[in-house]
Amino acid sequence: GGVASVDVHAFVSQGFILTLENDYLADDTTDGSFEFTEVGINFTKQLTDDFRAGVQLFAQDLGPVGNYSASFDWFYLDYRLRDWLGFRAGRLKVPYGLHNEVQDIDAARVPILLPQSVYPLQTRQFLFAQTGAELYGFLRSPALGALDYRLFGGTIFLDAESLTAPGSPFEVAFDVPFVVGGRLLWETPLEGFRFGGSVQFLRLDTTVLPPGAPSVVIENRSSLWVGSAEYHVADLTLTAEYSRWTADQESNNPMLSPPIEQVSERAYGMATYRAATWLAPGAYYSVYFPDVDDRDAGRQSYQHDVAATLRFDINAHWLVKVEGHYMVGTAGLVNPVSLSPTNTASATEHWAAYFLNTTAYF
Repeated sequence: GGVASVDVHAFVSQGFILTLENDYLADDTTDGSFEFTEVGINFTKQLTDDFRAGVQLFAQDLGPVGNYSASFDWFYLDYRLRDWLGFRAGRLKVPYGLHNEVQDIDAARVPILLPQSVYPLQTRQFLFAQTGAELYGFLRSPALGALDYRLFGGTIFLDAESLTAPGSPFEVAFDVPFVVGGRLLWETPLEGFRFGGSVQFLRLDTTVLPPGAPSVVIENRSSLWVGSAEYHVADLTLTAEYSRWTADQESNNPMLSPPIEQVSERAYGMATYRAATWLAPGAYYSVYFPDVDDRDAGRQSYQHDVAATLRFDINAHWLVKVEGHYMVGTAGLVNPVSLSPTNTASATEHWAAYFLNTTAYF
C-alpha cells in the first residue's frame, strides 16, 4: 500500500509532417509542420485486490486541433468480481477494433499513423473514449481458446470550441444523447491467431446558431462496425481489419443542412516485424471510400494509402520513427468538422506524406 504503489507513466512525443502537393492533418504541411505533438501522464493504483482506479492527463497539437489544452483523456474506477465479469465507470477508452486503445501510446505500435481509413485522427474526439460504464470479462477454455468481451454505454462530451473553425460566425453546440456498443475478441486455439468484431451506435445532435437567423438542429444517427483478424508468429505480426460506418442525418432546415444517408467503407492490411531489439519495420495498405455506392466518382471518392515505417528503439525509454505514405485519391483530406475546408475534387490525386517522430516514455 501507500503512495509508493501508485503506478506513474508519462510520454512526450514530437513529430514533423511534410507532404508533397496536398496539406494533410495540419495546415501548411507542404512547407513542413511541427504541429504534431502529444504529451501525457497517467496514474493508476490497485486500491484492493479487486478494485483499481486510474486517470490520464493528455494534451496534443495536431494542426488546428488541440493547441496543447490539457484534458482528462481517460479516468476509471474498475471493479473485477470474477475473471469473466468486471465493471468499469468513468471516461473509458472505446473498444473499437484492435488498436483504438493504443491511439495515445506511440510506444505500443510500429506505425506513426495507424491506418487512417479505420482510425482517422480527425475523429479521435468521437471515437477514442466515452463517458459512462462498461461490463467486461475474459473466459478461457483449453479446447476453444479464450473470449474477451466488452459492452459499454454512455455519452461523449465534445468540445464545441475545438470542433468549430476559428473565426466562424456560427455558434455551435453538440449533444450526444447516447453511445452504446461492444467488442468480442476470440483468441483461437491456434496459437497467435485471434479475430473479433466491434460495433458502436451513437446519436449526435448539433445545434447551429447562424447570426440573426433561427437555429438549425441537425440530428445524426451513426453506426459502425469493424471485423478484425491478427496472426502473430515469432517476430512477425499480420493484421487486417474491415469496417463500415453508416451515417443517417436530418435537420429542421433541409435547405441549409440537407438529409444524408451514406455508408463508408474502410479497410487495411498490415505487417510488422521485430527485426532486432532496436529495429522494427512495418508496412500497410489502407483504403477508404466515403460512399460505398460511389467508389469512383472522382479522386475525392477514394483514398489508397501505401505506408512504410522504420521504428528505432534507441533504448528502453526512447524511440524514433520515420514513415512514408504514397497516396492516391483525396477522400482522406476532408476534415469532418471542416476546420480548414479542402476542395478535394481539385486537390492533387497522386501525392505523398512523410512523418518523423521521436517519443520518450517511462
